[in-house]
Amino acid sequence: MMHYLVTGATGFIGSHLTRRLVQAGEKVSALVPPTESLRRVYEIIGIEASTLRKVDVHKVDLRTAGAVARAIDLIDPAFVFHLAAAGVTDPFLPPDKAIRTNVYGTIHLLRAIKGRARVIVLRTPGEIEALNVYAASKAAAWQFCQMYRRTQGWPVVGAMPFQVYGPGQTPQALIPSAIEAALAGRDFPTTSGRQQRDWIYIDDVIDALIAVGKANRFDIETIEIGSGSTSSVREVVELIYDLVGRGGRPLIGALPDRPGEAEIQRADADATAAVLGWRAQISLEAGLHKTIESMMNE
Repeated sequence: MMHYLVTGATGFIGSHLTRRLVQAGEKVSALVPPTESLRRVYEIIGIEASTLRKVDVHKVDLRTAGAVARAIDLIDPAFVFHLAAAGVTDPFLPPDKAIRTNVYGTIHLLRAIKGRARVIVLRTPGEIEALNVYAASKAAAWQFCQMYRRTQGWPVVGAMPFQVYGPGQTPQALIPSAIEAALAGRDFPTTSGRQQRDWIYIDDVIDALIAVGKANRFDIETIEIGSGSTSSVREVVELIYDLVGRGGRPLIGALPDRPGEAEIQRADADATAAVLGWRAQISLEAGLHKTIESMMNE
């Protein structure tokens, strides 16, 4: 049994990862925002009240270096998944907020750990072009990760999931908002939807993250997590309406395209398979079916 620490454990990916680690019988600690109630934490993670002790929850503000250092000394993890970030669904958030949480939060965590634990830092493909505040702050945070990795020899590796979707995603995200509209038989106004994205179902992402940890390949700086193929935003929204079949339609082009969006984002799936022996298993249509069923049962 390894002692894992998950930051951002109440987020979309973090909650799925924490749940999977607990189900596997691992020892898990979690850092969550000080504003979160413990009851809400366990509802999000999906742990029954009778098994609360399976997750050791710490309310910590990553923006406060002293609090982070005290928590790390107390937890003493062997392996850290750093998933906490601001701006995932609000990429044009105020720069100060992005810098304090994403850049300083990452620095505080790494300096508290001081190389004593292996760290997987969740990255975003938006960092490659950094066309919005969220992506730019994540890119800046990763530069510090690289600096500590290269100068101090700290075991830090990036994991870069591409367009993640699935049950439990925030309603503000594209796929759940489109599904909600389709289930209600409403029209769904969208942009041109021409952007090509590599869509990856949440269960595949969690499998990949765990595989990164087990592979222990800290000689590689970043591992990309995706299917290696793309579909346009328009195609995905149209497919959702076809699968739901309750009327309504996507209103393609009813909204202006947002600035700061790359035209194409695709993972190098072959390179990842060579490192991990892992490939995505769930097709886009199958993943959308699972997500639709989950939302229908809510």
